[in-house]
This record gives sequence, structure tokens and C-alpha cells, in this order.
Amino acid sequence: MQYFPPALENLVEQFAKLPGVGVKSAQRLAFYVLSMPDDEANAFAQAVISAKTSIHCCPVCQNLTDGDGPCSICASPKRDQSTICVVADPKDVAAMERSREYQGLYHVLHGVISPMNHVGPDDIRVKELVDRVAKGDVREVIMATNPDTEGEATAMYL
Repeated sequence: MQYFPPALENLVEQFAKLPGVGVKSAQRLAFYVLSMPDDEANAFAQAVISAKTSIHCCPVCQNLTDGDGPCSICASPKRDQSTICVVADPKDVAAMERSREYQGLYHVLHGVISPMNHVGPDDIRVKELVDRVAKGDVREVIMATNPDTEGEATAMYL
């Protein structure tokens, strides 16, 4: 039995697909969006569409960047080009950058090796890392994956 109009049910279902959002939270978010003024709701929808169309992977480090060129970190002449810190996700780059201690470059794998979840080396950005290191300009690779089973498996593989 449907309690809400189909469009609202669909909105709830879409919010429920987000990680950490259950049905009750999805309903709360959907009702909030419906209560927003039209201009705010349109701005919210446009922000989602804009992010999906304009954000791509940096061709150098695989971090997220706006447009097709290198990200601001890879393009910076102030960064140590001989050191690469390997992280699992773009959010890990943000965490490292907040410390303001690391001045090298990054490589984002976009996941970790997880045999239980059928994720192997070919499913993450390992090839791109190997290609970067093979060019010979890299003196140090720092593994900064989580110290859990998958993170350790990824570090051991690399």
C-alpha cells in the first residue's frame, strides 16, 4: 500500500540509496526537499547535476578535479614531485591535506582490494600508479590505506 504520491515515493527511494541513509532518514530528507522554496530546491538539484557533469578524475593522480586537466595539487609547482602518497579514496586526500604537513603528490586508488566483495587489482587504479612510478621521477611511495584487512591487502599487493 502506497502512503505517498509516486513522485515522493521515488524521491524517498533515491535518498535511501545513499550510504548510511535508512528509510526514515530518506523520508525526512524527501519531506525537507518538498518544504524548500522552489529556488532552493532547484539550486540543490542543479548542484547534483553540475557535480556529476563537471567533476572528473585527474589524469595524473586520479583525485577528483573540475574539468579535464590536472587537479590543483598535481598542477602546483610547490609540491614535491618525487613523493607519492597512495590513498584509497578522494576523501583521504582531504584528510591528509587538512594536516598541512604532507607536501608531496597523491595517487587515489578509488577503492581497495577486497576478495570478499569481488574487488581485485584490476577494479581499482593500480595500473595508473604503476605507470606513474615506471616513468622514474618517483623516489618514494607512501602507502596510506586503512590498517584493516582490505587496506593491508592492497598495500601488500602494491
